[in-house]
Amino acid sequence: QVQLVESGGGLVQPGGSLRLSCAASGSILDDYAIGWFQQAPGKEREGVSCISASDSSTYYSDSVKGRFTISRDKAKNTVYLQINSLKPEDTAVYYCAANLMRRRCIIPSPDGRSGGAHEYAYWGQGTQVTVSA
Repeated sequence: QVQLVESGGGLVQPGGSLRLSCAASGSILDDYAIGWFQQAPGKEREGVSCISASDSSTYYSDSVKGRFTISRDKAKNTVYLQINSLKPEDTAVYYCAANLMRRRCIIPSPDGRSGGAHEYAYWGQGTQVTVSA
């Protein structure tokens, strides 16, 4: 059974760091691009980063570029999201999921037709990140 399980969230002060983990079962990391999404209370789920299965190329949304780093450890079958310089607006539940349509990440189109959350499946249960003093 294909499964993705997130962990690593917590309560952190502004400016702090966290490393989120997305542990995968099976060969899903070899077959599909993996994305990280954040969902703040009352807001839609938003993609923040992606790592390709084909060449490990990456994508970051403008809101997290320079602060978040996505990586993959094939031996541990795990994708990580290193989050630095945390801001209160980063408070959200963070999910990882597999893009069943692509092995390589793309920049999501402005109209939402490509690269968006609708292309992803095998969503984990999420991990809560709270940034507060």
